[in-house]
Amino acid sequence: MSDGEYDYLIKFLALGDSGVGKTSFLYQYTDSKFNSKFITTVGIDFREKRVLYKSPGPDGTSSKGQKIHMQLWDTAGQERFRSLTTAFFRDAMGFLLLFDLTNEQSFLNVRHWMSQLQIHAYCENPDIVLCGNKCDLSDQRMISENQARELAEKIPYFETSAANGDNVSQAVEVLLDLIMKRMERCVDKSWIPDGTVRANGPFTPDLSEGSDRSRCAC
Repeated sequence: MSDGEYDYLIKFLALGDSGVGKTSFLYQYTDSKFNSKFITTVGIDFREKRVLYKSPGPDGTSSKGQKIHMQLWDTAGQERFRSLTTAFFRDAMGFLLLFDLTNEQSFLNVRHWMSQLQIHAYCENPDIVLCGNKCDLSDQRMISENQARELAEKIPYFETSAANGDNVSQAVEVLLDLIMKRMERCVDKSWIPDGTVRANGPFTPDLSEGSDRSRCAC
């Protein structure tokens, strides 16, 4: 796809404590690469990727496909950057919430991140995929799959590895599918955050600032 040739610009935000592997997760998804050296994200960074999304039709066949330009925003997990990162919550359409399977505190802090999303996201029930990262470090694991699934409840949960790529693409694809289905359900698309565009076609979302957060429930 050439520059500017896409149907939708979709913004995802990766959240979680510092050191859970958000940056490595996004690099693995966009570039299929892993850097073992820990690099702390300062403030905000992002990666980009183009994909073709095909939604299944009622008869089981796939649609022609929509060209999606994804921006995957990487947030700093440290407390001192919290006010900066929450400012980006309302612009994101979906959220990748990560914790470290070898770090119990990062797991306990998942509820805090969820509460922050309820306050700052585009609605009180945004689309989230929960990822227990570093599943390749099985000998250091502190959180069981049952514990994680109990916390996730109705939210999709994946055990991922930024190091070897396990379930990284699958987690992002499920989140994209949730967003696309939400847009299809919504006749009134005023919930869609600013900056989401369809380059070719008649779709023009209502992005008025006075839109009600509750409309996103569809």
